[in-house]
Amino acid sequence: MERLRYQLKSLEKIPVKTWNTPLEGSRHVAQSIALAIRQRQQEGEQIVLGLATGSTPIQVYNELVRMHREEGLSFHNVITFNLDEYYPMQPDAPQSYVRFMREYLFNHVNIKKENIHIPDGTLPIDQIDAYCADYEKRIDALGGIDIQILGIGRTGHIGFNEPGSWESAETRLVRLDAITRKDALKDFPQEDDVPYRAITMGVKSIMKARTIYLLAWGDHKASIIKKAVEGVITPAVPATFLQKHPNVKAHIDLGAASELTRYEAPWLVGMCNWDEDLICQAVIWLSQKLDKPILKLTDEDYAENSLSDLIIEHASAYDINIRIFNRLQHTITGWPGGKPNADDSTRPERAKPAKKRVIIFSPHPDDDVISMGGTFLRLVDQGHDVHVAYQTSGNIAVHDHDARRFIEFMQEYGEGGSDNPGSKEKADRLFREMLRFMDKKAPGEGDTPEILRVKGLVRRGEARAAARFCGLADSHIHFMDLPFYETGGTRKNPLGEADIRITAELLERIKPHQVYAAGDLADPHGTHRVCIDAILGAFETLKGQAWAKDCWLWLYRGAWHEWPVHEIEMVVPLSPAELRKKRLAIFMHQSQKDRPPFPGSDEREFWQRAEDRNKATAAAYRSLGLAEYEAMEAFRRWKFDWQ
Repeated sequence: MERLRYQLKSLEKIPVKTWNTPLEGSRHVAQSIALAIRQRQQEGEQIVLGLATGSTPIQVYNELVRMHREEGLSFHNVITFNLDEYYPMQPDAPQSYVRFMREYLFNHVNIKKENIHIPDGTLPIDQIDAYCADYEKRIDALGGIDIQILGIGRTGHIGFNEPGSWESAETRLVRLDAITRKDALKDFPQEDDVPYRAITMGVKSIMKARTIYLLAWGDHKASIIKKAVEGVITPAVPATFLQKHPNVKAHIDLGAASELTRYEAPWLVGMCNWDEDLICQAVIWLSQKLDKPILKLTDEDYAENSLSDLIIEHASAYDINIRIFNRLQHTITGWPGGKPNADDSTRPERAKPAKKRVIIFSPHPDDDVISMGGTFLRLVDQGHDVHVAYQTSGNIAVHDHDARRFIEFMQEYGEGGSDNPGSKEKADRLFREMLRFMDKKAPGEGDTPEILRVKGLVRRGEARAAARFCGLADSHIHFMDLPFYETGGTRKNPLGEADIRITAELLERIKPHQVYAAGDLADPHGTHRVCIDAILGAFETLKGQAWAKDCWLWLYRGAWHEWPVHEIEMVVPLSPAELRKKRLAIFMHQSQKDRPPFPGSDEREFWQRAEDRNKATAAAYRSLGLAEYEAMEAFRRWKFDWQ
């Protein structure tokens, strides 16, 4: 144990606390902050907080607001300094960090207005140097920041200290990295609207804080967290400077921790308690590292790569290789709903009932075909009673020009005559109002409810076309329009009781044997995470029902990541013809073709991402020595503790 502790410390140069979910980690950090606030109140003193923006700290702020409302946590002694702000940026703009902080924290607690400090994005450029120097002086005059909250960007930036920032950097105007601007695109109408510059506290400013909490949630943060925590200190990854701080702690979830050595290859840092899952992970790791099929790995390969304990404790390389090879072989099936009249003892799914009731939950109106379109087609072709449920309207992800095209179509169609002139006049007036609004719409301005309705109908029509293409009748296509999503902007409401109730009602009505849901928590908007939480919450309310005890939940991933091979429990091979058919189903989503409004950081179209990912999974299986397929879609089973 001492050896393990020593080696972990030598690899992780920042203390790391890993949480099962972002919510658990966020609550812990919020409670730590609340404790510090109360302690200062007891001493009659103020406390200075350094605050971050973006999706990462939102749940921390939600918990602080909850404690204010329900537990009487007061902010009367709290002074805040925000890390950064875009430049130029008006404080009432939708993307403004002033507006962000008001929406998520300041408008909901009793903090004094004069105690709030956020960099001013409206200043003339010739005043910024003096303003930044004054920002530093105000922090120093208060004795410095007591607790600093940090997120981390994919470039390794903290605040807006981009690669190349030095440890001596103080508050200043900076130019944003191209990757940072692409990541910010989710909050802006188009790329040209993303500012090129920002005002940010410097690395030196951040390092002066007495306590620092570095937060990271999701698989998409895994690679940069590994660099920040285990890598060498370098201006190329500014977060690595935190390794020098005497009181910093990283709070991350399992997704963000997945590439840390103690998770990715724990045998490199100490003795392991070898179970079958860890053995599978180690064998695949060794096979991929040496670029050798599993069945060709030797005792020497294991011994020379820190896996000699595995051979000593369990068996020869040959026996382990055979066992893991068979395990992976048994994940491959062309029958995702189970093969009728077959021995299912080594198959991913049950043979009975031969025809299953199936629900495919799709967070956005296109996730079903992007993520598991081939499996969708297989399930329908093999005679299962398949339903698809679109959890959100996806209305914000439609370009204005697409909405205009449909509005003008309806307007011109109405000119052809109507049995009700009054109704025609009312509709024409509505169309003119929508078009006038779109003509005057400012960048980043939200849409009217009527335009959002049109955009939702665009997504709904595309989803219906894709589902029909896959063989579904209209009666098996369900549009849930979960309330949490309907804010008209990228910032969504938290999961609510209504979201769980709507989901539970659909499950109870269909009583499925199989459910497919998005387990991809790296979705940049957080929609996938809320959608899976709605499903899990619904199952919790229904767990006493007999059908629920026999219902299997399979998780697929969206357009951002795939399951690691050692975590895959079912993989469905696709032929070239099936892959082409999947592509055609994705093409039904015309508003998302070429460049959707929120493409994320990946330049490829969604169909390209899907095909590349599916082909990469097939290539990974092939490299391990298994059969060669054109493409594969992968799944993991969620196992409820009450099943």
